[in-house]
Amino acid sequence: MQDLSIIGSEEWCVFGTLGIPAIKARVDSGAKTSSIQAANAKVFGRGGQEYVKFEINPLQDNRSINIQCEAKLVDRRTVKSSSGIAEERFVIKTPVTIGADTFDIELTLANRDTMEFRMLLGREALNGRYMVNPADSFLQKEFTEAEVSAKYASYMKAKTGLKIALLASNPNLYSNKRIMEAGEARGHEMVFLNVEHSYMKLDANSPEIRYRGGNILNEFDAIIPRIKPAVTFYGCALIRQFDNLGVYCLNSAEAITQSRDKLFASQLFAKFDIHIPITGFAKSPLDTKDLIRMVNGAPLIIKLLESTQGKGVVLAETNKAAESVINAFKSVQTNILVQEFIKEANGQDIRCFVVDGKVVASIQRQAEKGEFRANIHQGGKASIVKITAEEKKLAIKASKVLNLAVAGVDIIRSNKGPLLLEVNSSPGLEGIENATGKDIANTLITTIEKKLKFKSAFAM
Repeated sequence: MQDLSIIGSEEWCVFGTLGIPAIKARVDSGAKTSSIQAANAKVFGRGGQEYVKFEINPLQDNRSINIQCEAKLVDRRTVKSSSGIAEERFVIKTPVTIGADTFDIELTLANRDTMEFRMLLGREALNGRYMVNPADSFLQKEFTEAEVSAKYASYMKAKTGLKIALLASNPNLYSNKRIMEAGEARGHEMVFLNVEHSYMKLDANSPEIRYRGGNILNEFDAIIPRIKPAVTFYGCALIRQFDNLGVYCLNSAEAITQSRDKLFASQLFAKFDIHIPITGFAKSPLDTKDLIRMVNGAPLIIKLLESTQGKGVVLAETNKAAESVINAFKSVQTNILVQEFIKEANGQDIRCFVVDGKVVASIQRQAEKGEFRANIHQGGKASIVKITAEEKKLAIKASKVLNLAVAGVDIIRSNKGPLLLEVNSSPGLEGIENATGKDIANTLITTIEKKLKFKSAFAM
């Protein structure tokens, strides 16, 4: 009997024929077929046979490296994901080198953007060759970080000349990381600026923005603002200063301020004939009972004016409970909106991601059982949805009324037709990118290029 080599739970693989010098694989004997992260796969004919072209982004933490590959198409297979969604995948066969061994392997081309590893090594590749030691890693070959960088040095793209800042608070958020990666992938110089570490010099002759330590920030071509609610006032002041310095801002300070004030935004929507759930606002506790009647009584929704991600939103199920909550908020001088509850929505809403006047992606969000808020941050589940022409028109109009170039527009389906819930000026990317597979971060960068009339050397 042939002695089997020992392989770890993760190993480095080399695909010489595909031009991939190193890709880290998760070893999983529970999976039958191996798979590799691939994008933009297209089948073409050559010599009477089918081939497939595709792009591989081999390093999980560096999306700026894309390797153009092609291989003979050997099969098409329907594969069911862990969430139960079936999809057809292309299958190729190519030599792989693991340690000192080189052998042919079948690979399905898959979207693994949300996975920790860009490749999965299944049991068909292991059988007759390896035994797996799940407690150890890189038993066949280990590459240092410096060695991996050296292998990919020739793939690094030159800077194109645009300098883009992401003005936010947390560089580790999925959305912020994706935007930084997308800009770098197109050759731009991306800089993360913490809102609270930036400060201004207001002067008619030499206005400035400085960063912690005194660095002057006057040389950016564009700013992508992702301002959290707690720093809206200061963040918008910075955006106005950048605008005064001639820097293009993807969303203006005025647009962000309007979107964050739910009362003002609701008044604008009503003015421009955008249908929203019946909404009430009052100052005096003496008006509470009539306020409740005005929105068709309980159950009803009570919202803080600056709520976000579903926080500061309460469902009052009876008129008495509604009175208690409304009066409690008023007693501490907190401004709230009271809104009719759309029961027939059944805990579902639609998030439309609008960029530059177009809906680039849309998802349906379903609230957890026992929860009325469908926000992803509140445990809501996202799935792809086909929106109607009316819903698309509503999303685009709402973003235009607020003058937002980038907006997350939330819509609810009611017996009266689609109703606008709210518009978010810093919509998250994680839920919608993972559900739809669309590269929205890249769309944000290409929008900036278009606005600045910049022709990227890396335009697809």
